[in-house]
Amino acid sequence: MLWRVGLWLGWLVGWRGGEGRERQAGLECQAASGARQGNSCCKMGGRTGFTCVRHSLCVLNTFMWIVGCSMLGAGIWLRLAYGGYASLLHQYSVISADSLCLAAGIITFVLAFCGCCGAWFQSRCMLITYFILVVLVFTLQLVAGTLAFAFRGEVSATLIKELQDGIRRSFNETSDNAVAITWNHLQSQFHCCGVEGPNDWFKIAAWPQEDWVPHACCYSKFTSDQDCGRTNEPDHWYQVGCYVQVKMWFIERLHVVGVIGMVLAFVQLFGMIASLLLFCTLGYKRRSHTYKSYHSDT
Repeated sequence: MLWRVGLWLGWLVGWRGGEGRERQAGLECQAASGARQGNSCCKMGGRTGFTCVRHSLCVLNTFMWIVGCSMLGAGIWLRLAYGGYASLLHQYSVISADSLCLAAGIITFVLAFCGCCGAWFQSRCMLITYFILVVLVFTLQLVAGTLAFAFRGEVSATLIKELQDGIRRSFNETSDNAVAITWNHLQSQFHCCGVEGPNDWFKIAAWPQEDWVPHACCYSKFTSDQDCGRTNEPDHWYQVGCYVQVKMWFIERLHVVGVIGMVLAFVQLFGMIASLLLFCTLGYKRRSHTYKSYHSDT
């Protein structure tokens, strides 16, 4: 009888111990499985974030590359179609519209190429080059804008003086004179005369003894008279200068300039942050021996 009680007690203790061991093993298995799953999720989350930034930078710079090509095309078109505008400021022809478009197009093209290729092929060299170039461009834009605003009075006075000197020295009424073609087009489009008024045309090199103005300065109802600008009748001429008219044209579209400036600043800041983030992440991958130069599946 006693041996039966002992056998039963031994079986009960063994079953309880086995159940505990199985339960502990199950908990350990679940913990290990959770750790592996969490580690996998961490890797997946890190990979997803890295890939998202990388692809966003690629798409952004592809778009900017297209913009750069468009600006290059616009600069070439302006140079061929309206090359005379550069002759209005002979000493400052580098800041003419066509020159600025060409320079901006080339810079945008190079920046977008470095950014897109650096992000897609995961090249740390191209990414840091892109970052440095964007920082330099952003700094130059900020400095130029600040100086232009701080010295806007001096810039305005210099611009007016250079335009007036160009009229006095370079204007003549021959058919191939770029200055004459440009001023006639400008005065007809903006309904203005001279830089600050009709007096800018008096006694210039083309008519040193006369107070005449070009035919483009005449009101539309007097343009049928080919000698309208030589009648010495100021009532037939536009009295407002082209400098004021063009300035007002820009002021009326200042909101467009502001929106473009904000978008450009956002794109540059995003490019700087994203490129630096990718550069640092790729450096960490390389140090941890998990780096591959190119993944076709990401």
